[in-house]
Amino acid sequence: MSLKSERRGIHVDQSELLCKKGCGYYGNPAWQGFCSKCWREEYHKARQKQIQEDWELAERLQREEEEAFASSQSSQGAQSLTFSKFEEKKTNEKTRKVTTVKKFFSASSRVGSKKAEIQEAKAPSPSINRQTSIETDRVSKEFIEFLKTFHKTGQEIYKQTKLFLEAMHYKRDLSIEEQSECTQDFYQTVAERMQTRGKVPPERVEKIMDQIEKYIMTRLYKYVFCPETTDDEKKDLAIQKRIRALHWVTPQMLCVPVNEEIPEVSDMVVKAITDIIEMDSKRVPRDKLACITKCSKHIFNAIKVTKNEPASADDFLPTLIYIVLKGNPPRLQSNIQYITRFCNPSRLMTGEDGYYFTNLCCAVAFIEKLDAQSLNLSQEDFDRYMSGQTSPRKQESENWSPDACLGVKQMYKNLDLLSQLNERQERIMNEAKKLEKDLIDWTDGIAREVQDIVEKYPLEIKPPNQSLAAIDSENVENDKLPPPLQPQVYAG
Repeated sequence: MSLKSERRGIHVDQSELLCKKGCGYYGNPAWQGFCSKCWREEYHKARQKQIQEDWELAERLQREEEEAFASSQSSQGAQSLTFSKFEEKKTNEKTRKVTTVKKFFSASSRVGSKKAEIQEAKAPSPSINRQTSIETDRVSKEFIEFLKTFHKTGQEIYKQTKLFLEAMHYKRDLSIEEQSECTQDFYQTVAERMQTRGKVPPERVEKIMDQIEKYIMTRLYKYVFCPETTDDEKKDLAIQKRIRALHWVTPQMLCVPVNEEIPEVSDMVVKAITDIIEMDSKRVPRDKLACITKCSKHIFNAIKVTKNEPASADDFLPTLIYIVLKGNPPRLQSNIQYITRFCNPSRLMTGEDGYYFTNLCCAVAFIEKLDAQSLNLSQEDFDRYMSGQTSPRKQESENWSPDACLGVKQMYKNLDLLSQLNERQERIMNEAKKLEKDLIDWTDGIAREVQDIVEKYPLEIKPPNQSLAAIDSENVENDKLPPPLQPQVYAG
């Protein structure tokens, strides 16, 4: 079997990781293969198209209702009055829809004019004034200390950030997609203001945006991570169940070029699993991305040590899939959705963080769609492995490849031993059931024999005989006998 055929279903060309629109940025399966910028444009077009269709439908229904009403009414005055009410209702509906569209897509949601800023500043915000946790308080102090070095620009940034958090407090009733849009608009607006008005260099803008993201997402985390209005939790349970069902998948099936028999490689695999699991404990999207990046670098190092040469992208993705299957990270889908919705888009579209995150999304998508063909297995074997009826057969020692790790060999030995123990247990259970049946039959046979004997020889109980008299009770001469001798005591 050639290496090309073995990697079928796992290999992903690097061009497939880029945005489908050809802008050069990394795409994301959660955004249907678009980057953050192109996805927002497509989403905006789709929303505008949907709103236009709704208006056209409303106008058509209005015309039909007017025609039906006109044909059923004879009085012109009644028609005029009703038509006036209908026109008023139509105008109010259009005004409401236009207001809603402007609310989501206009510049006002991006913390626009100074007048809007002053109005928002006057509004009280329980979310800002509430008692913060220790971590939130620490992050707030760090953010303020960081902005002090930027003087006037730092004051403006802190003001805009505070206004944004206050505005988000009143937008909690919106869908998570709409809250994500507001956050992404805020990122874009602040970055553009720093570059155009503040003349801040791009590298410093990136550092400031990291601190802004850390500050606002630490405060918003418990409201926007895995909210009840989404199906994120359902997706988490589904992917966890899927990974548990795929526990039998071996590194050889995925063509993973990692030899865990080497102690250094084994340590790197453990560190990679630890990093991908630790992602769930972070609250800031950038910190979650950092965990993914550290995990990926451990994977590249493990491949490099195993192959004694730099790792390629074709080696990285199968190994990342193996790490995800082996680690089964908690709330995997929720973390991916959280990063997608609220991370600074510049990190997801470019750089190593965006590259590794895109590969993680591809790995999860591969696990969800993994089938027999992807692993070069027959459909029958794949179904039996998935149902737990059996597991991959142990390879003979002479058939093991030199790169096979000791842990995999030991796993197959243990599986073979468990199979033998299972057969012995089945034999013991069958013999025990047979012995139980024999004992029941023997007991029933003894009971029947006893019953037959009792019926054949019934037990008769006779009354007791009268007591016998003394031998000399009828001897009348006993009264003439001398009394019995009494012992005499003599003093010597």
